[in-house]
Amino acid sequence: MGIEWVHPGLLLIVGAWIVPLLKGHAKRAAMIAVPAAALIDCLAMTPGSYGTASFLGQEVVFGVVDRLSLVFATVFSIMALLGMIYALHVDDDAQHVSALTYAGGALGVTFAGDLLSLYLFWELMAVSSVLLVWLRRDARATRAGFRYLLAHVFGGLLLLAGILIHWSNTGSFAFGDLGAHSGGLAWGLILAAFLLNAAVPPLGAWLPDAYPEATVTGAVFMTAFTTKSAVYVLIRGFAQTELLVWLGAAMAIYGVVYAVLENDARRLLAYHIISQVGYMVCAVGIGTELALNGAAAHAFAHILYKALLFMGAGAVLQMTGLRKLSEMGGLYKTMPITLGLYMIGAFAISAVPLFSGFVSKSMIVSAAGESHRAAVFLMLTLASAGTFLHTGLKLPYSMFFGERRDAPTAEEGAAPGAEPPRNMLVAMSLAALLCVAIGIFPGLLYARLPHAVEYVPYTLQHVTSTLGMLAFTALGFFLLLGHLHPTRTISLDTDWFYRRGAFGLMKLVSGPLVGLQRRVGEAHEIVIRRPILGLAHVVRKFDSGVVDFALVGVGRSTRALSRLLKKVEDGHTQHYGLLMAGGLATLLALVVLAL
Repeated sequence: MGIEWVHPGLLLIVGAWIVPLLKGHAKRAAMIAVPAAALIDCLAMTPGSYGTASFLGQEVVFGVVDRLSLVFATVFSIMALLGMIYALHVDDDAQHVSALTYAGGALGVTFAGDLLSLYLFWELMAVSSVLLVWLRRDARATRAGFRYLLAHVFGGLLLLAGILIHWSNTGSFAFGDLGAHSGGLAWGLILAAFLLNAAVPPLGAWLPDAYPEATVTGAVFMTAFTTKSAVYVLIRGFAQTELLVWLGAAMAIYGVVYAVLENDARRLLAYHIISQVGYMVCAVGIGTELALNGAAAHAFAHILYKALLFMGAGAVLQMTGLRKLSEMGGLYKTMPITLGLYMIGAFAISAVPLFSGFVSKSMIVSAAGESHRAAVFLMLTLASAGTFLHTGLKLPYSMFFGERRDAPTAEEGAAPGAEPPRNMLVAMSLAALLCVAIGIFPGLLYARLPHAVEYVPYTLQHVTSTLGMLAFTALGFFLLLGHLHPTRTISLDTDWFYRRGAFGLMKLVSGPLVGLQRRVGEAHEIVIRRPILGLAHVVRKFDSGVVDFALVGVGRSTRALSRLLKKVEDGHTQHYGLLMAGGLATLLALVVLAL
């Protein structure tokens, strides 16, 4: 790597291991300084190729800097900074190391110019992010973390197989537009690996399974990097892939429908990640300049407002111990600042004018309309209304205003609630400020997009149609409020198949395994245990006989010698020959005993 370029991911990864060596104010300063340095590094970069090395006769490029990689690297660095501010109060070095390493891995994927370096950072993201689930340190998180890891190990194997087959076919590890190899096995495997990380159904059940079980601060990081880095590589390698159009549109509806059914606040928000990523995947499939700009812009905006939403839900979880909407209500009295900041994120994700989601999501919907895809246009519009219904209305109403319908369980130990620590409010305020700034001044974002932008979001028709849709959605919510109260539910997703499949597999193999174990035990009894025990019994009997014989002989000789000595002492006899014989007999008995 040349001195003229420093990898921002390397700054985060190395800095992650410096943080635990510090204490007090120095540690908190380092937690902010490390991601801030990565952000400054990204803002100061100039386009070009950097960090080139040779491996196995192939060129490995760690730094492809262009407008596409820079827009994703910038928002990843901003998110790392906001996430570390949000986590300043956490006294757990393992969480800080994992979070910074995770962010560093995402930046590594963003700048990767070849499939080998991409795979390296891809796997680093999987390993570091699962720790953010396990570090919650309870049984549910442990189980969810293992399922999350298994899903991503499977995805990593798909990616590795696709890379090796691609190299075998082309002799190159270069990463770029893979459309020329459309339909091949390598193309399909690499695409499947990217779709798994993008949480495209039926490969995306790991997301609502794991994210709600992560630590309060870890979940904020997880909303930003895995799915959006997958969007980035899809833009880089699979633009204009028709399959993505329909997968993305289906995702947008799929996530909203499952959010309707959900009672867990963070799980509801996790399903809306799937829905919003669906917009981006659909835009990649459409593949026009407007659509690709929309995918990049919406990824940028989504990272900020989704982090803000998870920060708000995490603040409620930390301060009350509650996670289910049916157990919340009335928190506006004790957490008004959290409510206000959360609503900014809710308006942003719902594409309310003057908020960031309006200027990014509308680019994708407009691109679908300009491509004459009426069905896709309708699906994306319906998904937008559903997003406002549940993230902008149902969730905040149930959390902050509604009446508690279920008593919390004893293990949840609900508290009355209060505003979270100051650093959490600062991070939420900064994220909210960015959501508003992008919404009011969209040129700040549009200037960094990969293609020249000639899109104007604030037209009279667009604003009025959006406000009309939002108004009718709100009217429907309040008219049907009596039927929209959250209830305790369990939503079955596609993870049901591999959960039940694993159970069935264990049940299937347990019978033969138990039978094999029984047969091995019987063979061990016949071939090993019985002969050895029988031989041991014979040896014990022989040993006992020899010892008993020797002890009896010694006893008799000793008694005879005692009588003889007594006679000699009394002067009754002086048969020294008999005394000698008795001594020899005693010595002989002792020798036999020793043998």
